Amino acid sequence: MKVVYDVLNWIDGNILWGIPMLVLIIACGVFLSIRTKFFQVRQFGYALRKTMGRSISLMRGKTVAAVAGAEAISPFEAFCTAVSGTVGTGNIVGVTTAILSGGPGAVFWMWVSAFFGMVTKYAEITLGMFFRKKDEKGEFIGGPMYYIEKGLGKKWLAIIFAVFTMLAAIGMSSVQADTIQATWSETFKIPTWVTAIIVAVFTALVVIGGIQRIGKVTSYIVPFMAIFFIIMALIVIICNAAAIPAAFGSIFASAFTKKSLLGGFMGYGIMMAMRYGFARGVFSNEAGLGSSTIAHSSSSEIEPVRQGLWGIFEVFLDTFVICTLTALFVLTSGVNTGTGATTALGAFTNFGGIIGNIFKYSYSIILPLFAYSTILAWAVYGEKACQYIFGKKSNLPFNIIYCLMIIGIGFLTTFAGDNLGSDFVWLISDMTNALMAIPNLIALIALSGLLIKITKNYFDRKKGVAVVPMLSAYEDQNNELAERIKGYVID
Repeated sequence: MKVVYDVLNWIDGNILWGIPMLVLIIACGVFLSIRTKFFQVRQFGYALRKTMGRSISLMRGKTVAAVAGAEAISPFEAFCTAVSGTVGTGNIVGVTTAILSGGPGAVFWMWVSAFFGMVTKYAEITLGMFFRKKDEKGEFIGGPMYYIEKGLGKKWLAIIFAVFTMLAAIGMSSVQADTIQATWSETFKIPTWVTAIIVAVFTALVVIGGIQRIGKVTSYIVPFMAIFFIIMALIVIICNAAAIPAAFGSIFASAFTKKSLLGGFMGYGIMMAMRYGFARGVFSNEAGLGSSTIAHSSSSEIEPVRQGLWGIFEVFLDTFVICTLTALFVLTSGVNTGTGATTALGAFTNFGGIIGNIFKYSYSIILPLFAYSTILAWAVYGEKACQYIFGKKSNLPFNIIYCLMIIGIGFLTTFAGDNLGSDFVWLISDMTNALMAIPNLIALIALSGLLIKITKNYFDRKKGVAVVPMLSAYEDQNNELAERIKGYVID
């Protein structure tokens, strides 16, 4: 197994997450930013008002235009489902791993990937909403496979994306399950295989109920876990406030280190920081993968652009808020200067001594919540990808296999040993994420012109210009949705 791991690790580091992939990810974000005139900057305030501000308005009883039907979920539930897929162990263990492996400079490159990732995710969700369609039960389904097939006319590439998504779903659930198992084994001495069975059972109870039940569950879990973690991280950061300037200094200094030059082209330190920064950044916020588009496409929202605004906020919350807090948490607590930790989990466990066992046990609760919510989200992504290829009859078999794989990971880590087993599942997840990103990024670049038209159409109507709404790629569906928002004023 060690030989297999070494071979796959070489492929992952030198091919899938090598220079070509880094160039493709950043080039797509830069290209979309330029084409949209840096939409993520110009419309950032508007995005906040139309996402979290709009959700607060709904809580106060104000109504908005929405698609009627029991099968749709609210925009906020779609957001929570998507966020549960992005705000997970990538924000905690992933960021810590990036710092341990690529140095503090990896954090800088996570910020870079997130800045451009905001517009990338906006593009994914907007196009996903535009190309989504109703299935035989009236439920909206969508995702990159639909805009790859209908927008590009490349069904074979859409199928490839769907296959990679199913594999990535298994990989992501494996990472999350492994993190829960390792955390509870460390803190409560629970055998990993026992934890795996518990997680699989609770996953099955939710995912069999479909995206409506998942949306409800994540809408309760996500706000709680995000607020809980932010408070917990701020406590530790404030306790180490004197180390904050040095932490930021190390981030910027090591992001551009000149040591270990490779062929005079790029410093090894920069390459490592970029590689881990981009890889973990994408792993965390998923901008470029297209995965969260699947959840957003089930929203009751009619306007593609308005649902797309959630993508901007999603990446901002995920990386600029939660990942940055994690980085400061780690750097101000001395991961590189005295904890003796060599793994992400070990580093965080050692932090318990900073503020006592209260933190240790709080961490042992919040991290599994992060991981569990991600497992639920990726169950949706994998199921919808499977449905795209095999039809709705495949949903139940996929969910059964999905839950059984969680149990399998528990036995894998027990058999292989915690370190090798954990490294192996993180590696598989990294690889499948890269394979998902390639066809999706190609589609985003090719469909950027259509994205501009959809965006311009929305803001023209917002200004009062009389134009036919661009709400769907299908004429009959576009007419139906346009009729529903007739007389509705965009604010």
